[in-house]
Amino acid sequence: MARDTTDLNPVENRNQLAEWLEAGCKPREEWRIGTEHEKFGYYVSDYSPVPYEGANGIKALLDGMQAGLGWEPITDAGNIIGLAEPSGKGAISLEPGGQFELSGAPLETLHETCRESNAHLSMVKTIAGDLGIAFLGVGGSPLWTLAETPVMPKSRYAIMSNYMPKVGSQGLDMMFRTATIQTNLDFSDEADMRRKLQVSLKLQPMASALFARSPFTEGKPNGLLSWRSDIWRDTDNQRGGFHAFMLEPGFGFDAYVDWALDIPMYFVIREGRYYDCTHVTFRQFMDGALRDSVPDGTANVGDWSNHLTTLFPDVRLKRYLEMRGADGGPWRDICALPAFWTGLLYSASALDAAEELVSGWSAQMVAELRDAVPTAGLEATIAGKKLLEHARAVVEIAASGLADRQNLNSSGNDERVFLAPLEETVASGLTPAERLLNKFHGPWHGDITRLFDEYAY
Repeated sequence: MARDTTDLNPVENRNQLAEWLEAGCKPREEWRIGTEHEKFGYYVSDYSPVPYEGANGIKALLDGMQAGLGWEPITDAGNIIGLAEPSGKGAISLEPGGQFELSGAPLETLHETCRESNAHLSMVKTIAGDLGIAFLGVGGSPLWTLAETPVMPKSRYAIMSNYMPKVGSQGLDMMFRTATIQTNLDFSDEADMRRKLQVSLKLQPMASALFARSPFTEGKPNGLLSWRSDIWRDTDNQRGGFHAFMLEPGFGFDAYVDWALDIPMYFVIREGRYYDCTHVTFRQFMDGALRDSVPDGTANVGDWSNHLTTLFPDVRLKRYLEMRGADGGPWRDICALPAFWTGLLYSASALDAAEELVSGWSAQMVAELRDAVPTAGLEATIAGKKLLEHARAVVEIAASGLADRQNLNSSGNDERVFLAPLEETVASGLTPAERLLNKFHGPWHGDITRLFDEYAY
């Protein structure tokens, strides 16, 4: 999760909020690829989770990363809780249970994206190794109970932890026991945003199946392929998940603003302090609901920007689009997810083909698919076919889109090389989760620690 922002310019009217989103429109030559990934830290000696404090804790790891990178520390109530690249183009942050996240810089090619991830993981491995820490990329915490999971000292997470049980049954698991890979992509204008958002919203359950990698909870199979995707089915359905209005023909910046205005807030920040605002919506805030309870209780642009980061639809609109459907995974997945979405959305012919493929998928069909995928994976059905059949076609479309970009590495390979994990999945018909379950029931003999031993970065 990116750093919370401060922008004291006042919000004077609703139109200003839509204009703030519209300011993200960029010409094609300025489109970039942003990749975020989260991972679970654990102690190599006994597979226990890593707390914040202590000589070998998360704080010590952040201090080591700060010394190695020279990035600026991000603090909250005196605690270092992240690092910011000096130019503001990248950040390292902590998720609630200590999941360690890189929010990558906006980059031109997937080759750059993968070099960035590789450099980050190499440094993390070096510094964490000296602390006896290793990291695992999966979608759900495979071993620890919620009670065993550490809590990071971030003010917004304390507010969220108190609020989540009031609005869903799995919000705390989402916060403390899930990890994701996310891709952020640009749009040229409102019409381009609409097309990209609607195509990717329909295909988000497919991404969840292709990247499913959370079949274990508390040391044993949980009956799901993507526990993380199931968790999002009942976290806070007012602000998260699938929202049919985003597929309507007239959807645009105004419609998103109207939705966001009526979602309860989490917080506002005043002089570094977080104030719990879960009792009011942003619309009520603009109408003066916090004027007597929060210093300078008038809405500003920073409040709006922060509020948008507390909304969790499957595709999130800010000044770019965020693809939020995938489980966390190994290094190859960190490259494969942006390759999938870049291939589909950054080539005009590929976007046309993807849009045509999903043109008959209604909001109800997509919602039903989303409900089926956590258990059924690629065996789920939509439009009379297994999702696997559609996925084979979509991966081919993504490959054609990457070929169109003609971005070659030093070996002369274009960006299609990063789709290899997905090509293997659609060829075999098995999700990554099913392959892990086969190992668990086979050569691992039910020993979950083998997952850590074999799949650590």
